[in-house]
Amino acid sequence: MANNLLNQLRSVYIQFNQKTVDQLPEIYAEDIQFRDPFHAINGLPRLTGYFESMMKDLIECRFEFHHSVELPTEAVLFWTMHYRHKKIAGGKLLEISGSSHLKFNEKIIFHRDYFDAGAMLYEHLPLVGGIIGFIKRRISK
Repeated sequence: MANNLLNQLRSVYIQFNQKTVDQLPEIYAEDIQFRDPFHAINGLPRLTGYFESMMKDLIECRFEFHHSVELPTEAVLFWTMHYRHKKIAGGKLLEISGSSHLKFNEKIIFHRDYFDAGAMLYEHLPLVGGIIGFIKRRISK
């Protein structure tokens, strides 16, 4: 059961697009709790809305899954997200590594993503990115 659900999740996220949004009810419970560095979302309708709003400026997004730690009712998946966004870095292809902690029974009831929000977004913003780069250089000396 768990392995099948995790494989289903992987296949949904391999290409993150409108088809992904359409498949959310197949893998997530109606009362899903979703967390990432930017949002805390409760419920499938709100998660669907969040993903649909992200689609507006995404040029492309796909996940590459590397390995996982799997238990009967929870798992951690390690991944790299490859993405291009209209408003970030001039639309060039970027990547960010992260992991997802999942809890499930028949469907996923908890999904928390861990990744460096600065590396994903802030470092690519014109003014903020320069400041973050300066701070990183200062710390590494």
